[in-house]
Amino acid sequence: MDVSEQIDLFHKFIETEYYKDLARQVSKGHKFLKIDFNALSKFNPELAELLLEKPEEVIKAAELAIDGFDIEGDIKNFKVRFFNPPDSQKIQIRNIRSSHIGELVEIEGLVRQKSDVRPQVTSARFECPSCGNIITVLQLDTKFKEPSRCSCGRRGKFRLISKELVDAQKIVLEEAPEDLEGGEQPKRLNVFLKSDLVSPMSDKKTNPGGKIKVSGIIKEIPIEIGGVRTTRFDLFNEANNIEPIQEDFYELEISEEEEKQILEMAKDKRIFEKLRDSLAPSIYGYEKVKEALLLQMLGGVIKKRDRGDVTRGDIHILLVGDPGSGKSQILKRISVVAPKSRYVSGKGATGAGLTATVVKDEFLRGWALEAGALVLTNKGLCCIDELDKMTVEDQSAMHEGLEQQTITISKANIQATLRAETTVLAAANPKFGRFDPYELIAKQIDLPTTLLNRFDLIFPMRDLPEKEKDEKMAGFILRLHQSSEKPETAIASEMIKKYVSYARRKVFPKLTDAALKEIKEFFVNMRNVSEGEEVIRAIPISPRQLEALIRLSEASAKAELHNKVLKKDARRAIELVHYCLSQIGLDPDTGKIDIDRLVTGISASQRNEIVIVREIINELERVLGKEIPVEDVEREAEIKGVEKDKANEIIEKLKRTGDVFSPKHGVISKI
Repeated sequence: MDVSEQIDLFHKFIETEYYKDLARQVSKGHKFLKIDFNALSKFNPELAELLLEKPEEVIKAAELAIDGFDIEGDIKNFKVRFFNPPDSQKIQIRNIRSSHIGELVEIEGLVRQKSDVRPQVTSARFECPSCGNIITVLQLDTKFKEPSRCSCGRRGKFRLISKELVDAQKIVLEEAPEDLEGGEQPKRLNVFLKSDLVSPMSDKKTNPGGKIKVSGIIKEIPIEIGGVRTTRFDLFNEANNIEPIQEDFYELEISEEEEKQILEMAKDKRIFEKLRDSLAPSIYGYEKVKEALLLQMLGGVIKKRDRGDVTRGDIHILLVGDPGSGKSQILKRISVVAPKSRYVSGKGATGAGLTATVVKDEFLRGWALEAGALVLTNKGLCCIDELDKMTVEDQSAMHEGLEQQTITISKANIQATLRAETTVLAAANPKFGRFDPYELIAKQIDLPTTLLNRFDLIFPMRDLPEKEKDEKMAGFILRLHQSSEKPETAIASEMIKKYVSYARRKVFPKLTDAALKEIKEFFVNMRNVSEGEEVIRAIPISPRQLEALIRLSEASAKAELHNKVLKKDARRAIELVHYCLSQIGLDPDTGKIDIDRLVTGISASQRNEIVIVREIINELERVLGKEIPVEDVEREAEIKGVEKDKANEIIEKLKRTGDVFSPKHGVISKI
């Protein structure tokens, strides 16, 4: 089939099947037309077959066919994009071989790196100084080509008159982890994008972290070492079309029928319970945790103010629990239900892997930024398992990402601030692997207090033997294993995804006065619950928890697609926060909730005792001089109501902080 025949066939095909689409694209000012491969193969199987074998010339014929149309508007340099190629052309990156060079194939993977958009020369026009002849040279290679000779016999030194430029960009595509088997390492391939594929609209699709399908032509490029061409070649894909696969909450496509279905579901009085129970049906119990996870997926409302300060809307949750209490199971399940989510595990994650790292870029001859998990899941959800197994340096890398929702990096002359509007769900084990029932929970969470403070809700998941509960749980798990079918849920996973996505996009609830009053009362009452004689009062709740309350009540309103935060939403949030605080922040000495136990590791009652012991040391110094016997301190402390062991413990603490030292056994001195 010669070229003119191909052009005629494409002209007929576009006229019958795609004329309306073409007119619409031209009227919008777009310079490309998307064509379904199946439609082409139905129209003419021979032409479709030829497209797969010799894509370059067939695509060129399709573009020339469009030039032949008489349509108002600019149809010069119109591009044709083919999508939906047959399964035989869908190849994994690792399986691309030399036999595929020049063919049209479809690959999919995650975008790992992305270069800047730069102009590239496609053709250049030269003038011969001797005879004035104009010579056009197509620039198909990576090197800039000049004409070798003119028809008048002149060689070299031609004048460049003009050049045609096209925007070009390179991305690095890596195989998605779910497509790999066993211990395989994901392979990468360079993909070149040109013209409308790098337009601002398409640009969003190819952001690092996104999962995309690329159909394009496999080409080879010679590898040069020290300016000398070697016999080895490198492969790259010249993209013809890009389709996003994995979208975040804001990009998920929802059809009109699904929208009607979602609005119908929202009218149900028990929609919140149904969503909660459908979230993780294979995990028994933990209603409060599931409730919190549903609210986490919905998220609060981001508030951007005129002065540029932003209050985050994402709700971060930490699950601390005994082994086998189903933490990892919950994380895995949530990473499936939530769009654009990633699951990372503590020991296998470094600070650079979570935030961002700078790598040497061979293509641009410089340094390039490679995003880590928190940045890749921007506007998505990041599940971090085994948080306690991470090193302290790696944990500290997360601080900024959790609160400010940005990742700032200053390495190798790259200063960048990356957006990380990511919701974090983390899981950790207690200090000694399992909770000690007789020890305080707060003492057993072995994480930096500054990091703990950034989580809105912290759930201890304790695995305590209890006959009735154990019988129910054993029955539930055994039934689950008995039948291979999935447990029945009121709402399917796909629908939960769509529902949450719709709520996040369309619903921005505002606090009503009733809800505001409810939250305010709870906050003020909690803070002033300990009226008394203590020197230092316990702080049961801090302003950070107040913000968590607001975010949770907004998320609760979103669950029912309400535009107002009602009193019941505020109550639901209060119940969750109170549940977490009473589980973790309870001070056994006073029986009151004390947030300091969690935030600073020292409760108010302990701080009171420290103040008393300090005063005793100061008084004894005035009476006895520099050297103070420990026995005297203990005796005085007992008179003032501090037990001997406690006093001893406090003296040790003061030694560690450098307030006192021990010149000889049984004696202390102030520094």
